[in-house]
Amino acid sequence: MRAVQVSEFGSCDKASVAEVAVPVAGPGQVVIDVQAVPLNFVDLLVISGKYQVLPPLPFTPGQGPAGIVVTLGEGVTHIALGDRVLAMAESGGYAQYCVVDAKSCYGLPGSMSFPEAASASLVYETSWFALRERARLAQGETVLVLGASGGVGLAAVHLAKAMGARVLGAIANRDKAQLVRDAGADAIIDLSAPDLHESLRAQVHAHTGGQGADIVLDMLGGDFFDAAVRALAWCGRLVVIGFAAGRIPALKMNYVLLKNIEVSGLQGSDYRKRRPERAVDCYREVFGLFESGRLKAPVFETMPLGDFRAGLHKIEQRAATGRIVLLPQVWRGEHHAISL
Repeated sequence: MRAVQVSEFGSCDKASVAEVAVPVAGPGQVVIDVQAVPLNFVDLLVISGKYQVLPPLPFTPGQGPAGIVVTLGEGVTHIALGDRVLAMAESGGYAQYCVVDAKSCYGLPGSMSFPEAASASLVYETSWFALRERARLAQGETVLVLGASGGVGLAAVHLAKAMGARVLGAIANRDKAQLVRDAGADAIIDLSAPDLHESLRAQVHAHTGGQGADIVLDMLGGDFFDAAVRALAWCGRLVVIGFAAGRIPALKMNYVLLKNIEVSGLQGSDYRKRRPERAVDCYREVFGLFESGRLKAPVFETMPLGDFRAGLHKIEQRAATGRIVLLPQVWRGEHHAISL
């Protein structure tokens, strides 16, 4: 089978597609015929060797593939051959076949296509755990999403709106404002406005009657985190998801005390390992919202497996509009966009 192989950590340009053996399912595992897999920002971190958990070399990257179960390992009883699943593998998805723990597979709704499932994987899971588990979102609260035009950001806007929140989408590139509005944002916060330290809070207060945001989801870190803390409402909750802006910020705890605010972090994959029942709850709600029509897959484009580098470069350069989904069973010559 064809699979992307990483033999040394570094640029994604060092990775290549190779012919490798089809994986074999061990006890408690299944093999998935991969129909679609998302390209994620985290994949770049893993390939570069900068992620907190790294697979041994050589490896095939790719989290959250969607496909068809073709092999059952010993002891697997809750999944059947031919089942359509989202497989939340930590790696291995950039391949025609992938082996994954059967407990990390979630049955797809009949109305959800494989590319839709791949586009929703990881980003909706991250958003769900941030909103439900860490921030304890209540209906009617105001959620400020920093980096709302990115993969997780757009999913967070979609999901928070479907959960009954009022959503403020914060972006630095004004050209992506309509994309964020289309995802459900009630208002746009301009992160490129002068004097971010003051302007972010002023914009949020203008949209909340001076109260501030009940919840902030922060994918950016750096100066954006510093400014967003000041935009929190009394008893507000800020969830740290990533540091795409580069700098890992520090927090003055007197501000936490004076406003009774909470700051928490999210490492989503840990929930699958430590509290797998919550991951089941996550996908039950996400897929239920999809089937009811209250949630839709993010806007995405598809690429054949051989174009994986081009897709990763688009993510790296922040040039992607929505999600990018690889089709591992397609090699070259097919590349089309899908907007839902």
